[in-house]
Amino acid sequence: MHVHTLKVPGATLRYETRGSGPALLLLPGGGADAAVWDPLADTLADHFTVVACDPRGTTRSPLDGPPEDQSPAEQADDAALLLAEITDEPAHVLGISAGAIVAVDLLQRHPDLVRRVVAHEPPLVELLPDAAEQRSFFASVVQAHRERGVEAAMAVMAAGTGGDDGAAGPGTGGERRAPATHTPPPEVFRRMSANAPFFLEHQLRQFTGHVPDLDALAPHADRLVPAAGEESRGLLLRRPAEALARRLGVELAEFPGGHVGCVERPAAFADRLLDVLLKS
Repeated sequence: MHVHTLKVPGATLRYETRGSGPALLLLPGGGADAAVWDPLADTLADHFTVVACDPRGTTRSPLDGPPEDQSPAEQADDAALLLAEITDEPAHVLGISAGAIVAVDLLQRHPDLVRRVVAHEPPLVELLPDAAEQRSFFASVVQAHRERGVEAAMAVMAAGTGGDDGAAGPGTGGERRAPATHTPPPEVFRRMSANAPFFLEHQLRQFTGHVPDLDALAPHADRLVPAAGEESRGLLLRRPAEALARRLGVELAEFPGGHVGCVERPAAFADRLLDVLLKS
C-alpha cells in the first residue's frame, strides 16, 4: 500500500493505492476514512488498482481554513481531480452511505471519468415520499449533538434508522444489524471519533438533503448500480437506493450485510463487488 497526497481547492487529500490494473475508487461514508476499506482492499487489489481516499475535512485530509459545510458536488469534484491524477481511463467507483451520494454526483457531472458506479445505500432521502419527515429526523440528530454530544446523536440516529444501538459510529448512519467480522484497530476508532463532530455538523444534513438530477443521470443509468444490504430490508437507509433504482429503471443489487456490509462481511462483500464489476 502506498500513501499519497493531492492538493485540491480548499484542502489536501490523503489517499492510498494498492494493486494494479483498472482503477477502482473507494469512497467511504461520512466521518470515515480510507481505513474502512482495509478488510477488503487487498482482495480487490488482485484485480484493480484500488484507490481509497480520506474525504476533505477528515483528520488526515485537512481543509485549508476553518470547518465549513460540505457538499456532494465539492467532494465529487475532488474525486474527479483524483481520478485525473491516477488514470487516463474511466474508473470503477464504489461509494457507501455518504460516499455513495458523492459517487452518484460524480457520474452525473463527470460521466466521462466513470466506467461503473456502485452506490451502496446512499441516504438520498429527498427521493422518498416522506422526505420532509426524514429531513426533520436528521435535523434532530444534529440538535442532539449540539445539546448532548456525539454519543447522544448517534443513539438518536440508531433509533431512527432501525439500528439496535449507536455503536456503528460515524459514516454508518447508526445502523448495524449484524456483528462485524472485522474490528478496526484503536487508532482507527480514535480517528473516527475525532471526525464525528465535523460529520454531524457539516455533512449529515447537507448530504441527506442533496437532490440528484435524475434527468442528467438518466443517459448514464446503465453505468449505475444502486445497491443495498441484504440485512437492511425494511430500514430507512435502504429505501433511497430502492427509490433511485426504481426512478431510473435499473436493477437494485443486494450485498451481504447491512448498511456497512464492507465492515460487517468484508470477504463476502468483496466477492459480491467483484461479481458486479467483472461480470457486467
